[in-house]
Amino acid sequence: MQRQPTAPRPTPAVERLSVAVGRYPHTAALLDGTMTIEGCELEFAQVEPIHRAFAPMVRDLRFDVAELALVTLLQAVEAGVPIVPLPIVLHGNFHHRSIWVADGADQLRPADLRGRRVGVRAYSQTTALWVRGVLSDTYGVRSQELTWVTAEGPHVVGAPEPRNVERSARPVVEALRTGDVAAVVMGARSVDHAPGLTPLLPDWQAQQQQFLDQHGWVPVNHLAVVRRELLEDRPDLVRSVYRALAAGIDRSRSSREPGSASGLAVQHGVTEPLLATLRTAIRLAREQELLTSDLRAEDLFAEFLRTAGDA
Repeated sequence: MQRQPTAPRPTPAVERLSVAVGRYPHTAALLDGTMTIEGCELEFAQVEPIHRAFAPMVRDLRFDVAELALVTLLQAVEAGVPIVPLPIVLHGNFHHRSIWVADGADQLRPADLRGRRVGVRAYSQTTALWVRGVLSDTYGVRSQELTWVTAEGPHVVGAPEPRNVERSARPVVEALRTGDVAAVVMGARSVDHAPGLTPLLPDWQAQQQQFLDQHGWVPVNHLAVVRRELLEDRPDLVRSVYRALAAGIDRSRSSREPGSASGLAVQHGVTEPLLATLRTAIRLAREQELLTSDLRAEDLFAEFLRTAGDA
């Protein structure tokens, strides 16, 4: 009996995913196209600085895969935004140096900030969460004892802000130089474009090392997230994206400075140091009135693990 020719199998369509992540040593291969994902084409949004992608993601689900600041992520989870975090840390650092005073000003101590005004881009900024954690956990200065002068509101619509938050149209550095605020919260890279600032904590390097020795982890700033619908419809693609991001982290380890804060923070997988970091962040967010409900660090990745658990 003559065998009938079989019809050729249709070639599966290539899925196109929109992605918004910053350029780091661990994402460069994906951004440059030297690392690819089988069956998937990545379309990278041109967003610089990356924090400009956060509001479109949590308000409009603008991207399939995105980098997201930790506080924005926690507030989005609390608000029921349909996104799912992946256990991929894209950015983190210490923030003992991230609160600044003007050069030449009378040297303030953390206790001197009580009753004074401090400028920050947004009260919900993750860097500010960790700075306020240093002030409260190390110096006993609670966030409620200061007035926070901000230029922006939270990325998540309707997310809480305490009563001691004010909005101002003036850039925070300008407010510092005119004496309207006593200090400003800014990452070190932002200060590179705003000379004339001095860290409030002159011994910030020693404090960072002491923190690492005591806790064993570096604060997390940004994680990767995906749209929940994508995870539900195509868990295989989300699994592949996770593996690609994890591979980028592993491949970049040799190029990072040994023992660097950013190198220690960037990681993948649900590890005890990551969970300990997130538990601390959730505690601080509750204390600082950024969250109104109890979240559990272990629950953040449960949906990803349940749906794409063999990643």
